[in-house]
Amino acid sequence: MQAALNTGAQCIEFDVHLSADEVPVVFHDSDVKRVTGSEGTIQEMTYSALKMLRASEPDRFAEKYSQEPVPSLEAVLALLKQWPNATAFVEIKTDTLKHFGVTHVVKIIMAALAEHQKHCVLISFDRTVLDHARKAGMLRIGWVVREWNAQAQTYAQALSPDFLFCNAEKIGKEDALWPGPWQWALYDIVDPDVALQWYNRGVELIETWDIGGMLADPRLAVEDVDDS
Repeated sequence: MQAALNTGAQCIEFDVHLSADEVPVVFHDSDVKRVTGSEGTIQEMTYSALKMLRASEPDRFAEKYSQEPVPSLEAVLALLKQWPNATAFVEIKTDTLKHFGVTHVVKIIMAALAEHQKHCVLISFDRTVLDHARKAGMLRIGWVVREWNAQAQTYAQALSPDFLFCNAEKIGKEDALWPGPWQWALYDIVDPDVALQWYNRGVELIETWDIGGMLADPRLAVEDVDDS
């Protein structure tokens, strides 16, 4: 995340689980094997145990990131203070919701985000999560759309989130983006031409795993922002 922000990303997206002792942890998978090389699941390990692991993806990067710890949400939010103009999209993972329950998880994550609402958007595939969060005072929410169909559009209109996320491949070339009060964010896009095509169709945010490659295209370059 720090590398992406240093490169020029104005927004980042990351996933959050709860450890066994209910500490919010920034981690993609529920199982720690792929990222750390160790055995176990986030929900069944205490945060003190998780802190001993390294989020290095050893099969992919060997020893390159061997000193990277498994970060807590608190640590990531503290880091983000260095980029006060950046926006963080915080996704609560489904496995954590199933393990601890929607109401309980939302309460914990909302407490963690309380002082960071200006810079954070809570996102989820689960509309119930977003409804709970909004009622609890979350200023901005984003729904991640699983299916591109009329029923999902109806759900979006009822929820009226600030952002709608969708896999770009699910949207047909001739389909119009659903109109509403939200901003569209599409993933996973790594081709500047494709990004610009979507921009011309009304998409304001593009999620990519190649921020450096995307911003290397002068058409996508952003003006320098003073984050001091």
